[in-house]
Formats: sequence, structure tokens, C-alpha cells
Amino acid sequence: MKITRKKIGVRCHYKLYSLFTIFLLMLACNNSKQSKDTTKELPNIVFIMADDMGYGDVGRYNPQSAIPTPNMDKLASEGIMFTDAHSPSSVCSPSRYGLLTGRYSWRTRLKKAVLLGYDETPLIDEDRTTLASLLKEKGYTSASIGKWHVGLNWQTKNGYELQDDLNESEDYSGIVRQNEENIDFTKPVSGGPLDLGFDYFFGTFGCSTSDPPYTFIENKHTVGIPSILIPDSLDQLPGVVKGLMVPNWSEENVDLEFTQKATEFIDRTQKTNNKKPFFLYLALSSPHIPFLPPGFAKGKSKEGPRGDLVTVVDWSVGRIMETLEQYNLSKNTLVIVTSDNGPRKGANTHLSAGNFKGYKGSIWEGGHRVPFIARWPGHIKKGTTSKQIISLTDMFSTFSKLTGTTAAGGEDSYNVLPAFFGQEVEESDKQIRIFHSYKGTFAIRMGKWKYIEGETSGDVPGDSEDLTKTLGELYDLSTDPYETNNLWESNPQKVLELSKLLLECKESESVVNL
Repeated sequence: MKITRKKIGVRCHYKLYSLFTIFLLMLACNNSKQSKDTTKELPNIVFIMADDMGYGDVGRYNPQSAIPTPNMDKLASEGIMFTDAHSPSSVCSPSRYGLLTGRYSWRTRLKKAVLLGYDETPLIDEDRTTLASLLKEKGYTSASIGKWHVGLNWQTKNGYELQDDLNESEDYSGIVRQNEENIDFTKPVSGGPLDLGFDYFFGTFGCSTSDPPYTFIENKHTVGIPSILIPDSLDQLPGVVKGLMVPNWSEENVDLEFTQKATEFIDRTQKTNNKKPFFLYLALSSPHIPFLPPGFAKGKSKEGPRGDLVTVVDWSVGRIMETLEQYNLSKNTLVIVTSDNGPRKGANTHLSAGNFKGYKGSIWEGGHRVPFIARWPGHIKKGTTSKQIISLTDMFSTFSKLTGTTAAGGEDSYNVLPAFFGQEVEESDKQIRIFHSYKGTFAIRMGKWKYIEGETSGDVPGDSEDLTKTLGELYDLSTDPYETNNLWESNPQKVLELSKLLLECKESESVVNL
């Protein structure tokens, strides 16, 4: 048979077309595979935050700790522990705001102290990006479980307008009582987790064991109706605010409930859509006052009831890790354990803040230097330690980089993801961190230098130790981490430099962009 040039051309064209089709199919398959792999590579994120747990409470940080913390110690041995990690404030509400938004709380109306009372509307605006709404861009399912304490909108009876209670929560009379009596607990709350990117919420309005209402909130409704006053036996405990509770409320079982809900959330994610990554923000109540540990934890520590509550945190960490193992999720889950601020003073010679100066509420290191442990098998090297300075506000930019999101926000947040992997953070010595005390005192940290502005005091209501009054303080933390040698008078040039920088930070809208 005679083969013409035309037939040859057709055959060649057909072969080229077939090869091109095969190439396109291979490319499509490869892209599809890459797309699936990218989704699969997005880690689940579990962020566990204790309430008032100190640097010296965890055994891995303090070998002389009077508190057994085997689960947190194990987590550190399997991941990385940061020795220069900080909360943006030495008390809870502002630290939680900073964590969730990557922005300092003093840029809002909260200039000192914490939120108190039913009149406290949400600190986080609904149009502001949070960790949950940031991760939602990448398909994450998220839950906020535990202490919220950054404000909610309560509905009232008969159009009653909530009055400013002037934060006089210890005086259960007048406006404080009037506001509570006019809350309609049958109506949904707003401005909380579900309005800020979270898919599920189970927690409490304020400090879970010391602020009313003493009830859980699930999504947007209270679990039961707070209808009876707390008993005198509870009202008389230090730091407890008088108010309404639901019948059968148990102070001792709060963190047990939170942990149970957290494991149930993980269960649901695996049984409904296990291909989607999840974000769990578990904000425990322990070891916050009043020190009322559940039965199984009583006597577990040599420090006393507060130490017993730290063992509850450790127990909760263990339960979460067990649940991850149950579903074979450990390898693709970044687990972080930390605290919202420094501790109260330990009992029985236990150094709850380690050797650092100050405790909860103070501007010194003991008030805001916190344990921070991260584990992600195959990505974070086992048993490593990092001296990189990090803050809870940095989680916004860090999670953004980790997941490849580009949402606006996080004005005061640095990406410190390289430090998780044992790498250097670029220009870390030029990064600026601001700390804030209970009374509104500012400190600024850049590199090894820490400058504290104006009068300082380490007191929280009820405490009276570590009080000083000076024009200011300056420390070289590379040689004096325990803040024993004030260089204010001997290094006026550095004082001037950092005081000007702090002023710029206050006047700017972003520390990162200075």
C-alpha cells in the first residue's frame, strides 16, 4: 500500500494530539494530587491555654517543681519548649484579645485590668479577623471551648438598658445586682465566638469559677437558667464575685466539662468530615482561683490546692493527646500548650514563676513570661529548646504563614514559624514586643533590652508583695533575666531610645509596620 505524505501528516498529527492529551491528563492528575496533598498537609491545630499557670509550674521548665506534670513534660520531650515566650498582658482579658486578634488590647477601650460585669460588650469587633476566621479561609472547622472573657452582648427584659457598673463587682448591690436581675437568660447572646469565625462554642462568659453567671454557654444560649445566688461558702472565697448560678453548678468539675466537650468536638470532626482540618481553642479554667480541685486531683501536688489544679491542666492535656492518638491524628496535628499570663505565688516554697521577678498582674517577667510547648511530629524536632522571643499575639501571623492565608489583621503580630522548626527568625532582635500590667503599666522589649515605663507595682487586688515606685526600669535580660539590676540611671541613652520607641508604638496602629 502506498503511503502518501498526507496520510503520514495525519498520523503524525494524531500521535502528537494523543501525546498532548496524555500530557494534559497527567498534568491534571498531578495538579489534582497536589491539591489534595496541600489540603492534607494543612495540620490540625490544638491550642490549649491554662489560666494563671506559671513558668515554674511545669516540670520541664522547673525540675524542682512541686507539681507532677507528666503529660506536658512528655509533650515537651516530643516537641519544642520556648523559654522566652510571653503573654501580651499579665492578666487574662487583654491576653485573650491579643491571642485571638494579633493586636494589643490597649488599642481598644480596655486600658487596664480585665472585663467585669454584664455591661461589658465584646472587645472584638465582628468585622475583625480572628484566628478562627483566618483559618476558616482554608476550610478549617473550629471550636472555642472554655473561658471566653472578651465580652458578650446580653439581651435584657422589657428593653432595660444595661448600666455601667463601674467594675464594682465585689459590691453585689445597686447597679451590679440590677443589671443581673434584668438579664433575660432565655435569649441568645451575640458578639461571641460564633460571630467571630468559630463553628462551635462551649464555655463561660468570664472567669469560669469566679465570675457570674455561673453557667455554661453552648453556642449562643446558656445551659440552663441561672436562677439562684451562689452559696455563702463560695461567696466567701478570695476573688469570687457574687451572682447567679444554675442549680447543681459545680466549681470542681468545670475543666472536666471543658475537656469532655473538647474530645467530643474532635470525635465529631472525624465522624462527619475527617478530610477537613480543625482548630481547637481550649481555654481551661485551672489553676485560677478559687482553688477547688476535683476529687481525683486533690493532694496530687506538694504545692497545695493551686498545684492540684495544675495537675488538672496536665490531665486535660493527656486526655486530648489520647483522643488524637485514637484517631491517628497526632502526626498531622500541631499541639500548643501555654498560659494566658503568669501565676499567683506558689505555696510551700514552690516557685510558681520560677526565679523570675513578680507574679500575675505585674509588669515584671513573672507576670507575663509563660511556658509554651509545641509538638508536631515530623516537622518540629523532638526535645528541642528555643530562646526565641515570642508572644501570644504572634500566633495570628504564624498561623497565617503556616496555612497560607492572607487575611488583614494581626497588626501587632510577627511570624515566628521558623523558630518552631529550629530556624532563625529574620531580624528578631529588631522585633518589638509590648507588655501591659493589671494597672496599665507599659513595658517594651526589643532584643535583650526591656524598658518599663513610670511607676511600677506587682500587685493584684489582694496581693501586697513586690511593690516598688521608681521613675522607670531598664534591664539587660541577656545577663539579668531576673531583673535584679536596674540600669535606668547608668544607661540614659538606651532609656531615651526605648521611651521614644514605646511612644511611637502607642501612637501607631501597628507595631510590626513601624
